[in-house]
Amino acid sequence: MIDLKVRDYECDLQGVVNNSNYQRYMEHTRHEFLESLGENFGAMHEKGIDAFVSRVDIRFRTSLRSGDRFRSCLNTIREGAKLVFVQDIYRLPDMKPVASGRIESVIVENGRITRGEYFDHMLK
Repeated sequence: MIDLKVRDYECDLQGVVNNSNYQRYMEHTRHEFLESLGENFGAMHEKGIDAFVSRVDIRFRTSLRSGDRFRSCLNTIREGAKLVFVQDIYRLPDMKPVASGRIESVIVENGRITRGEYFDHMLK
């Protein structure tokens, strides 16, 4: 979970957050989550291990506007070789649902897709 604030440049001509920014918010939340586990994409890459997003599905519920504060949350589910991030964004302080996402990730080690064993190592 991370709390953030909408910046002016993230909004489009209609005065609402452009849809592509919700994916960025979710990505930032995943990076922060992995760092909280002691993981770092740069260090992983140096070891020949890369995590890649294989699918993104986002449902938009309501729009954020410049200056809005929001909370980005996530849960993880292991599904076969994938680690699935179930993510939700809520406007603060009323916790109104803004967007929900399901992001699937896979691990490629030394150029080959794995069964996701590294996810198990990360989530211990």
